[in-house]
Amino acid sequence: MESQAIAGRKSARERLLAAADELFYENGINLVGIDRVIEHAGVAKASLYDCFGSKEELIRAYLKGRADKRQARIVERMAGLATPQEKILSVFDLLAEIVNGTHYRGCAFQRASAEAGTSSAIKGTCEQPRAWLLSQFTELARQANAADPELLGRQLVLLYDGAAVAASVDGDRNAPQAAKLLAAQMLRPG
Repeated sequence: MESQAIAGRKSARERLLAAADELFYENGINLVGIDRVIEHAGVAKASLYDCFGSKEELIRAYLKGRADKRQARIVERMAGLATPQEKILSVFDLLAEIVNGTHYRGCAFQRASAEAGTSSAIKGTCEQPRAWLLSQFTELARQANAADPELLGRQLVLLYDGAAVAASVDGDRNAPQAAKLLAAQMLRPG
């Protein structure tokens, strides 16, 4: 945990988001109450409501922060690569690094979506990063001259999701590499 001096230099919003990121990802959005987040962040309860208005908005901000970080990592990873095929396969390499990290607990968006009600705004927040990934895969499939880029994009998202689930539920830390091999086969011409 951060020292008090460092924590004191961060705004209440930053401290609440850091606490939410740690606690929600580790324990789930339904098991962690706002009192626990507030205590962990070292802020007053009024700060949560001033910054976010509700627990649901804090959860949405936590998920948005995770989505932004994942998106930036993917864009950065693909930046130095020449072909759309290399860019697609690099996403699976990045997933392999993530699932083999010491703190991997599964996909935050899949987990939060499963905990959220079907009419929840949280569910919609979870759908946005998935839609972004689908758009990336579809555009790269188009650039790779795939016969059906939309279908290939959906198939690649299925591989990505399946690998993330297999890594967290089954403990199969090699799932992203297996998914990458399947993706490579799907990207071969003819």
